[in-house]
Amino acid sequence: MSNLPNCPQCNSEYTYEDGTLLVCPECGHEWTLNQEIKYNEEQRMIKDVNGNVLNDGDTITVIKDLKVKGSSSVLKQGTKVKNIRLVDGDHDIDCKISGFGAMKLKSEFVKKI
Repeated sequence: MSNLPNCPQCNSEYTYEDGTLLVCPECGHEWTLNQEIKYNEEQRMIKDVNGNVLNDGDTITVIKDLKVKGSSSVLKQGTKVKNIRLVDGDHDIDCKISGFGAMKLKSEFVKKI
């Protein structure tokens, strides 16, 4: 069986090819493989607290004091973080902070500089 993507509207796994289109028999949605790539890029879009789109390599600032799990330290508001990396998951920013080391942050607690 071919490895076709799930339907972007209803997430059905029963998609099939019809010429150049991909078709979902459950909801009737039709799309091309190029649109599938576009859907995946849109899902990956991560925004900061102000709605600015974040990219790999951006510089951000922490907007509130954050407790560091497993430590008695606190990451202070206004801490600048350079060269971030976006990852999948609940904590969607991977970075290194001087004085703390490697850390994962949530995009809802940062703003882009």
